[in-house]
Amino acid sequence: MDKASQREESRDNIISDDIITICMSGMLDDGSALIIVDMQNDFMPGGSLPVPDADKIIHVINKYIEIFMAKGLPIFASRDWHPPNHISFKQRGGVWPVHCVRNTLGAKFHQDLKLPRSAIVISKATDPNREAYSAFDRTELADRLREKNIRRVFIAGVATDYCVKNTALDALENGFEVILLEDATKGLANSLSAIEEMKAKGVKMMRLEQFIAVKNR
Repeated sequence: MDKASQREESRDNIISDDIITICMSGMLDDGSALIIVDMQNDFMPGGSLPVPDADKIIHVINKYIEIFMAKGLPIFASRDWHPPNHISFKQRGGVWPVHCVRNTLGAKFHQDLKLPRSAIVISKATDPNREAYSAFDRTELADRLREKNIRRVFIAGVATDYCVKNTALDALENGFEVILLEDATKGLANSLSAIEEMKAKGVKMMRLEQFIAVKNR
């Protein structure tokens, strides 16, 4: 096993431990929420618009879900919910193949994503004549966050360089503190430049190791 594989195996061993202590010095308070962006079948390997290795972050996102559930904090999950003739599709002159058409298998969340029943689902890009990458774009997300007195959002999902980036930047525009969960996102092509852009505009970066401490049994 090479060193990179050993490091990955070691990290997986850490995050698979089921005894977790939050060590965020109060960062995860009642004003915090988790936003999971577009973890849908069509964005997974084998889907119509696959994000490379998107399935490999599911177990990490599930750990974040566990943490937020343990703290009783709200979890939001956005989804592309396109009509069959959406303007982003190539058949209408757009740049993308048909994907995430509402009420299809491709639009469903991946079966391994452990969303709780209490998760609030935000459907976006529902207007056939308007593209929408951000989970805030013409949705109720900002209002729902404010109803719950949320000040800080933690963002995971796909794709880093499209819907994740736009959601993060719109969250800033709406006055929220934004933390990108860097180990729980995957991009199509330009993840590094997207991350640098987000950092430059005020998005903070965190990883799971900064969230948890594993107690020795």
